[in-house]
Amino acid sequence: MRSVDEQLARVLTAAVRPAPVRVAISEAQGLLCAEEVVAEQALPGFDQAAVDGYAVRSVDVQTAVDESTVLPVVGEIQVGSRQPRRLQPGQAVRVATGAPLPTLADAVVPLEYTDEHPAKVTVRRAVPSAAFVRRTGEDVQTGDVAVRRGAPIGAAQVGLLAAVGRDKVLVHPRPRVSVISVGDELVDVDRTPGQGQVYDVNSYALAAAARDAGAEVTRVGIVNSDPRRLREVVEGRLLLSEIVVIIGGAGGAVGNEVRAALADLGELDVTRVAMQPGSVQGFGRLGPDEIPTFVLPSNPVSALVVFEVLVRPLIRAALGKLNPHRRTVSAELLSPITSTKQRRGFLRGQLLRDPKNGSYLVQPLGTSGSHLLASLAEANCLVVVDEDTTEVAAGEDVQVRFLSQRA
Repeated sequence: MRSVDEQLARVLTAAVRPAPVRVAISEAQGLLCAEEVVAEQALPGFDQAAVDGYAVRSVDVQTAVDESTVLPVVGEIQVGSRQPRRLQPGQAVRVATGAPLPTLADAVVPLEYTDEHPAKVTVRRAVPSAAFVRRTGEDVQTGDVAVRRGAPIGAAQVGLLAAVGRDKVLVHPRPRVSVISVGDELVDVDRTPGQGQVYDVNSYALAAAARDAGAEVTRVGIVNSDPRRLREVVEGRLLLSEIVVIIGGAGGAVGNEVRAALADLGELDVTRVAMQPGSVQGFGRLGPDEIPTFVLPSNPVSALVVFEVLVRPLIRAALGKLNPHRRTVSAELLSPITSTKQRRGFLRGQLLRDPKNGSYLVQPLGTSGSHLLASLAEANCLVVVDEDTTEVAAGEDVQVRFLSQRA
């Protein structure tokens, strides 16, 4: 029986980052930047007012420290104005926030420092040079790196790209993941199951999980266990995917049929991994491009847990994430739990905060049954129990893996 860590190491060595592509900045959010974005112009591109007020020469308002200073207002500049203005000594120009400063002005007196008179403004407080002014290049200078290669692109990065005039950016794209359900007993959710039939839960659930991990997902849906048809579908998806996930062919007779159907596409290693649930599973690199391919158990909870432990880290690694794993914390157990001997247990739980001291608490949910999907839907974490541990008492600390950042 292979350990979880050994299986995970085998999986992660197969991670291949797709070639960078250039996309519109509106489509870049959540991806990693694949280039050094160099600013071709300064940000801001001109000296501008940081507040509504009056543009002045700071030397003309220094007397306002002891007594008010009165300056004639010789005009007004609004945001977006393209009319050049020149300020003469002893004058003021009313300016709006973001408006360009007139030549010779080196400071802005905020409205609240004045009487706001439209013709002759009384300045009651002095301001130093550069006060309430956004200087040219104060944020980014021409030639500066605005967004670095490898940086995650979030809202601030999208805004900065727009600010330096970039409408497209080179990114590491989302890996393409194909999700296939195998089983003659499966029907889609728009049909009524007959005797012995069940809904195809897995392709919907795992497609959602792959999308949550950051992948571009194709839910292929149901393929029956006919070897020729299965091989045809898988072979087609290998040409269009960076990762293929097959659910329902890990063990039993169906597992043998799946392995036989895919045998000439590459080596598919179906083995037992020391974890509960989801012990029986398969992994290999199929097709001419050696695409990482998983074969997962048919039980929905088992499939989702194996996905969480092994498939999700591969997707995150393919995205270029330096740490492809979920956050883990230590939490106090609120109810006792048991785990299978010599298996790493992944039990569903609800992670909470202690209102007294802010420490983590975790309440186990349901039992360890691999078919109990409702308890997984309520869970926001997995309680991880070591292979050597079979019982953990209430009040003891356990390691907990986040499933949701709401915890």
